[in-house]
Amino acid sequence: MRPQFLLDEHLSRAIQEQLREMRVRLIGDAGVPPLGTPDPDILMWVERNNYILVTNNRTTMPRHLTEHLQAGRHVPGILCFLQRTSIGTDIKELRRVWNTFTPEQYQDVIQYLP
Repeated sequence: MRPQFLLDEHLSRAIQEQLREMRVRLIGDAGVPPLGTPDPDILMWVERNNYILVTNNRTTMPRHLTEHLQAGRHVPGILCFLQRTSIGTDIKELRRVWNTFTPEQYQDVIQYLP
């Protein structure tokens, strides 16, 4: 089973464009949460739709995930990049995750990459 990724609105659309075969979605695209959606609502969406959230929000996302889990909710996973990583590095890491994915490895946790 291959993962589905939802990119945070602060990540580059170039990542999505370079990973077309993986059907990566970006906040603000049709059928996903709109731009400006609060993090707790994004977590609810990824849970309902079985997407791994990809973000560079290391400031508030850990707190939002903790609150989400304490409420008895779950997420397929969160991948969190450093804000200073290159788009090329982000793409390489997402390809690696996509090719080696096992659901239990990412369920309900934030994986910090690279």
